[in-house]
Amino acid sequence: MSKPTILVTGATGKTGAAVVAQLLDKGFPVRAVVRTPDARADALRRAGAQVAVADLFDPDQLAAAIRGTQRAYYVAPYHPHALQSAVAFAVSARDAGLESIVQMSQWTSHRSHPVNLTRQTWLMDQMFAGLPGIAHTIVNPGMFADNFLRVIDFAALLGIYPVLSGDAKAAPVSNEDIARAVVAVLADPDGHAGMTYRPTGPELLSAKEMAAVIADAVGHRVAAVPLPPALFTRVARQQGVDPLSVSVYLRYIGGDMKAGAFEFEGGVTADLERLTGAPAESFAATARRYAAMPFARQTAANRAKAFANFMAVPFRRGYNLSRLERQWDMPVPPNPSLGVDDARWREEHRAMMV
Repeated sequence: MSKPTILVTGATGKTGAAVVAQLLDKGFPVRAVVRTPDARADALRRAGAQVAVADLFDPDQLAAAIRGTQRAYYVAPYHPHALQSAVAFAVSARDAGLESIVQMSQWTSHRSHPVNLTRQTWLMDQMFAGLPGIAHTIVNPGMFADNFLRVIDFAALLGIYPVLSGDAKAAPVSNEDIARAVVAVLADPDGHAGMTYRPTGPELLSAKEMAAVIADAVGHRVAAVPLPPALFTRVARQQGVDPLSVSVYLRYIGGDMKAGAFEFEGGVTADLERLTGAPAESFAATARRYAAMPFARQTAANRAKAFANFMAVPFRRGYNLSRLERQWDMPVPPNPSLGVDDARWREEHRAMMV
């Protein structure tokens, strides 16, 4: 009996690329949705995936991409109007008669959250859950380890680790582990309809504790250095991070994480082991993989580049997030609140932790 074809959106992204690779390893036909036919799309094709180029906001292009597939992994784009993409996908999925959708959500998903994208994610959760005849499963991970390791080159090459989260803790989970949870459901969706799974790393860590782990990974002392938000926006712009991601990330770290959202009810689950039979990768193992990546290797050329970039940070312009957010013209809830401060959020998320 042939295996079903599985559609993966965000196929060149953090979890999407890992989901494609793991599905192909298991012998599933994969249709990878990409926005542009670039080198990353070519790499997916060489790996054995079908590649569909589609605008995630266009129902007709999405319908063409979905046609002939049976299951899907949906990741909303980082965009001020991400909800429109989700609606377009939901309509196309309903019309195509998909069997099941695994949806990437957010732990902080909340109807009154101050961050518009997080409110939109809550609406996506409700919308996909209401699609008739389609098994819907939410993957609601802890804080991505990638969020804490994208600056490992600073640690490896300069001996400093920028910190935005104070003494707050999270259980960082790798992209690959999140993908393992997604693939487990996509490969055998029976029994997962209506479920929410929360893959996390194996232990809660503060930024200072992460810095110590990273020091072991890079082989020398690393100092955890508090990074003011204004300086963070300059570093992010220097590294080419888009302003919407910066806006959301600042509020995640500065708001939700500091408020204890990622420590809620112990902050760690065994969902990965229950779904896949294998425990979550440790932050130390993930950090060693990142330390071995080309951008973090301790070469003279990398050190010179890192030092030059570091010295240039005070002279670079950051993002004016307040102005950008006004330009995005996002709706504002009448009574915004972080999820962890909301009784309904705590009740729903306590059940997820149990």
